[in-house]
Amino acid sequence: MTVLAALPLLTLAACGYGSKSDDTGGDAKVAADARKTDGLDSVRIGYFGNLTHATALVGNQKGFFQKELGATKAKYAVFNAGPSEIEALNSGSVDIGWLGPSPAINGYTKSNGKSLRIVSGSASGGVKLVVNPKKVKSLKDLQGKKIATPQLGNTQDVAFLNWIAEQGWKVDAQSGRGDVTVVRSDNKVTPDAFRAGSLDGAWVPEPTASKLVAEGGKVLLDESALWPDGKFVITNVVVRAAFLKEHPKAVEAVLRASVETNKWINAHQDAAKAAANTQLEKDSGKALPADVLDPAWKSIRILDDPLASTLHSEADHAVKAGLLEKPDLDGIYDLTLLNKVLKAEGARTVDAAGLGTQ
Repeated sequence: MTVLAALPLLTLAACGYGSKSDDTGGDAKVAADARKTDGLDSVRIGYFGNLTHATALVGNQKGFFQKELGATKAKYAVFNAGPSEIEALNSGSVDIGWLGPSPAINGYTKSNGKSLRIVSGSASGGVKLVVNPKKVKSLKDLQGKKIATPQLGNTQDVAFLNWIAEQGWKVDAQSGRGDVTVVRSDNKVTPDAFRAGSLDGAWVPEPTASKLVAEGGKVLLDESALWPDGKFVITNVVVRAAFLKEHPKAVEAVLRASVETNKWINAHQDAAKAAANTQLEKDSGKALPADVLDPAWKSIRILDDPLASTLHSEADHAVKAGLLEKPDLDGIYDLTLLNKVLKAEGARTVDAAGLGTQ
């Protein structure tokens, strides 16, 4: 089954940073005797200017990807939202990318499983419901209020629609009208709309959530509280299926760098936070202030596990909301190379929850 034709690409909207290409990592150094990986001149890596893509931000800034790729150049492209990155993957202008669950699902189903594979996890959490405390005192007060999500059918939009349904409230998914008014608002403009009083709250990813708190908002719900063990996928690593088949050594090198970056982030939280912010400033021209960066960083968990069972649940939520026909996700994961890397590191391997190669 495929995505409903009327629905735009399901996306995890980024937080307002401009799209650009960046051919050099911040601390990238290539050894004099380095060799090309898989004979490639370059590997093109995509990500969003978003803290939930911290692995890519830090891996770029600290040179982890370039180190593993040797004499093969790590080239970077920064995207604002899922559709543009999916388009870049499909056109071959990006080989590997950090991407949210909804665009991964949509890209896979629209291509009948031919376009991409999820090859690793990257992050969990980092999504909050922030409200105007003068208008909303408790969750039950949301009825009749205007609450923003980043985009129709995006990861947070699906999560909020599912939560609304669980409260017994009715909302038309396409229009957003109902017992709660769901306003689809780009993360770039949501803080301004919130400040102006035209929104009562928003269900959004970091750092937009913390930007709203800095404007006087209050966190009413952290989405992680709704998931078993507080974990749910917010960012995956995906690869063009053809690139995975033709250049597995290059994919393995990027995954080694991803695992090494994640290990470094979790062992050096303050330095990693600073590195991510430095890369954000390089990519967008503007760093995050401490009152936004610090709480946003604390709410994100960096990991290698793709949390495959939660991807399945997120797809089910989109189906129940009427935004997606029941998808066939069999084969969306290929975790063979990730598990090879994890075994070599002496780390626990991960599974695909029955949706791909273990």
